[in-house]
Amino acid sequence: MNPAASGGPAGRRPLLAGNWKMHTLPAEAAELAAAVRQGLEGQTPSAEVVLCPPFTSLAAAGRALAGSSIALGAQDLVWGEFGAFTGAISAPMLRELGCRYVIVGHSERRQLLGETDALIQRKLEAALAGGLTPILCVGEDAAQRREGRTAAVVLGQVAFALAGLEPGQAAQVVIAYEPVWAIGSGTPATPGDAQAVAAAIRQLVARLHGPAAAAAVRVLYGGSVKPDNIAGFMAQPDVDGALVGGASLDGAAFARLVREGAAARTGGVPEGGRP
Repeated sequence: MNPAASGGPAGRRPLLAGNWKMHTLPAEAAELAAAVRQGLEGQTPSAEVVLCPPFTSLAAAGRALAGSSIALGAQDLVWGEFGAFTGAISAPMLRELGCRYVIVGHSERRQLLGETDALIQRKLEAALAGGLTPILCVGEDAAQRREGRTAAVVLGQVAFALAGLEPGQAAQVVIAYEPVWAIGSGTPATPGDAQAVAAAIRQLVARLHGPAAAAAVRVLYGGSVKPDNIAGFMAQPDVDGALVGGASLDGAAFARLVREGAAARTGGVPEGGRP
């Protein structure tokens, strides 16, 4: 994998997304969303910010974000629009709640719920058909990393998910590289490793769907991302943002992470001049 092969950011807008996982009751979600909003108030939104609460807190968080530039996202969806899918939620339902993004293929769902590449592909296509931007999560586990299979695993997951798309659709997908061994461990991948994988993903998209799609697709890093290390990832030419877990559950900390990340991409000081 050649980290320099795919060039620079090419005008891609940075994206910083918070995955709240199974945290926050509705009142807590509203409070956390308001804290993030307050922490970013009055700043030019050079980076796109997305918050992904659990299903039961989407409405409350959406009300707290109303009128702001912060987007609402969900953590999963089903491949059907309506019907006999007990316990599931569909793209039209998420759109009605104000969602613009949805996470698909998170490693926790792959591992704990047995989600396969084929199922994730169906969900990704349903998101696009329903007017949502999918954040496709891919990544290798610790054993696969030790065996030197990072590229094979990650690129295989990406190729399967994007195989049935048109180039214009592929360009809309956000791809989050989240090495499973780094999630919640406190030990992230190095910025150089994240760049190498992101560049390889972009090269794969170019082979599958052409250079325009590859230049447009945004690739994020996720796995123990914090305000103190986000700048190193955002300084990489093929890393366009981050999917953040634990650090997104502190409103002030996540707002700081957004500021630091946006500053690293633009080469300036944190927006608003605050540390």
